[in-house]
Amino acid sequence: MKTLTFLARPFLSPKYRAAPDIVAMCLYFMAGLADGAMMPFFALWAQQEAHIPIRFIGLLLACYAGGELLATPLLGGIADRVGRRPVLLCSSLGVGCGFLLLAHMHQVIAIGLCLVGIGVFECALHPTIATVIADVVPAERLRMRYAAARIASNLGHIVGPALGAVLALISLSAVFAGCGLSLLCAGMLVVAVLPETWLKNDQRDGSVPAEEEEEGLATLLPAFRDRRMAALLLWFTIIEIVGGWTEVVIPVYAHGAHALSTSQIGLLFTYAAAVGTLVQWPITKWSGNVPAFPLILGAGALLAGSFGLLLIEPGALTLGASLTLLAFAQALWGPLVPATVNALAPPSARASYLAAISTANDLKDSIGPASGMFLYGLSERLPWMLGLPVALLASWALAVSIKRSEMAQSDVMPKSDTEQLSKPPLYVRFR
Repeated sequence: MKTLTFLARPFLSPKYRAAPDIVAMCLYFMAGLADGAMMPFFALWAQQEAHIPIRFIGLLLACYAGGELLATPLLGGIADRVGRRPVLLCSSLGVGCGFLLLAHMHQVIAIGLCLVGIGVFECALHPTIATVIADVVPAERLRMRYAAARIASNLGHIVGPALGAVLALISLSAVFAGCGLSLLCAGMLVVAVLPETWLKNDQRDGSVPAEEEEEGLATLLPAFRDRRMAALLLWFTIIEIVGGWTEVVIPVYAHGAHALSTSQIGLLFTYAAAVGTLVQWPITKWSGNVPAFPLILGAGALLAGSFGLLLIEPGALTLGASLTLLAFAQALWGPLVPATVNALAPPSARASYLAAISTANDLKDSIGPASGMFLYGLSERLPWMLGLPVALLASWALAVSIKRSEMAQSDVMPKSDTEQLSKPPLYVRFR
């Protein structure tokens, strides 16, 4: 019991703690580092050490996202029921131990089961980190703070591929060990400095209707009950899936064409993450007063341009230019979508609505690699030929969905709700 009490609150004294949103930035960095280290080398590891045919490599990677996809309906918004801190602690430690275990596995079935387990633990990690930020940041500053969160994640994606390239010199399995240590450090950070930002129902001063408090697990899949959310989520998922083709296909595409070496592939993704980090803040600040509709259309055009460059003969210049356009596109839609979703969410289901975005990412990580590698197995340029028109169509539909959501939100939000959104951050109550 004493151990559980110890883990229920940070062991460092308040004067040594950072604000919860700053801790969330650090967690984004560590999670981004692990993801950035693994993704450029997973396909090469599966091809060279697991000896899996190219068209089936995406299915193995889909086991990772498949665990998230299966668990998200039950666990994705569990932070709305038990609190943010215990969920983050359990998720980060579970994922970290899973990666350490994966580094010592060699059989395909065991690897697939381990990846499913990692996905189950990770299903609530990113949405809960995003929820911590939404708990303590006023609504008018939320979009910029999500931009800062993307910068922190991109910094992790800068360090990750470079670290992965170094670890790959030892062995490709060592890359997974590095990913595991990153997530274990994230768990230790939660234990040390992160206070609880979740207000229980009896602490909300009656601001949440009783019927919302009693919905239980029904709130964990809000997209099926909220038409505006469902439309936004559908088109965002399609964009994420086609955009995710580059992460898994480009390493094999460049390696097969003898355009880049293994280490150069890691440096290529490091460069792409660096571009995303450098442009995220100025783009978000510039676009603060720009309507969402042209921003999403511009992001779709950039994504389509990225695919167009990949149709040219692969080389360091064309691959780098393609990932540069992709980084600009992600900088446009990245902070905008979670900020829009947070505006749609009722107070008692904030984590659940943000978990719906995580579902889109899970589908990207499961359907994306499988479909991208399957298309590449049919023809090396087929993913880019198909992705170009799909990116344009899906971005137009997403822009329309966000515009309708903003118009509906402005029509139904009373003045008192607007004032409520401008209240000071909640974390002052937990100091």
